[in-house]
Amino acid sequence: MKRITEWLLCLLCVAILISCSTVAFTGRKRMLLYSNSEIASLSTQSYYEFMSTSAPSTNMVTTSMIKDVGNRLAKALDRYLAVKGESDLLDDINWEFYLVRSNQANAFCLPDGKVVFYEGIMPVLTTPDLIAVVMSHEMGHAIARHGNERMTQQALSNMVGAVTGMIIGQKTSETGRAVFETAYAIGSQYGYLLPFSRKHELEADEIGLYIMAIAGYDITQAPLLWEKMAQAKTTDVPEVLSTHPSDAKRMKNLQQLIEKARKYSKSN
Repeated sequence: MKRITEWLLCLLCVAILISCSTVAFTGRKRMLLYSNSEIASLSTQSYYEFMSTSAPSTNMVTTSMIKDVGNRLAKALDRYLAVKGESDLLDDINWEFYLVRSNQANAFCLPDGKVVFYEGIMPVLTTPDLIAVVMSHEMGHAIARHGNERMTQQALSNMVGAVTGMIIGQKTSETGRAVFETAYAIGSQYGYLLPFSRKHELEADEIGLYIMAIAGYDITQAPLLWEKMAQAKTTDVPEVLSTHPSDAKRMKNLQQLIEKARKYSKSN
């Protein structure tokens, strides 16, 4: 058992060493254990599963707005990265933009670049600039490879839990092991995975703001959107239990990034 534990720990260290990379635009260091092509394949499968239970919107005007904003952001980003010699940041990302019938006030982006808006969010997104705030945020998740990173975090969390569980299992009773497993599951969720998820949301906000600036949208609308979203909410989840940071934190963070983002609008 000791040899197995040592082997697993060595494997974990090697995985950390060879999987380090840097997030586009922010420069944050992160680990990715999966290839872009693996994640893209999973994304395509997820998209078809989602669409099997969803229906495209019949509102052609709003659908056209979604596609127009998305295409403008995508083309501007493509040009910007091409000039920088960084087009490889878009490997296995093929942007597509959709609007589906649902009362949910939500939107998401799969790692392969498929961005989906729900009709329920559109009453808040009354202008192309406001649509661009949400659209560029979702694109930011794909650019930063957040899907890959979250899968990596979960895999590493499971590996650490398994190794630690084996070590403890040699020295404690069955009841003790059960207590550890429960404590580890709660601790990893609220102490590790959810904070990383909130960090990803703020990072996607930041990258999205830069993409907006590159495409020539009004970046001052970004913090204003989260003010509107806060006003539209009927319930609020404490941040410590949420995958998303509070609206107030997002507004403050975006406001602080406005001047930095202006440099991107001048460089394109």
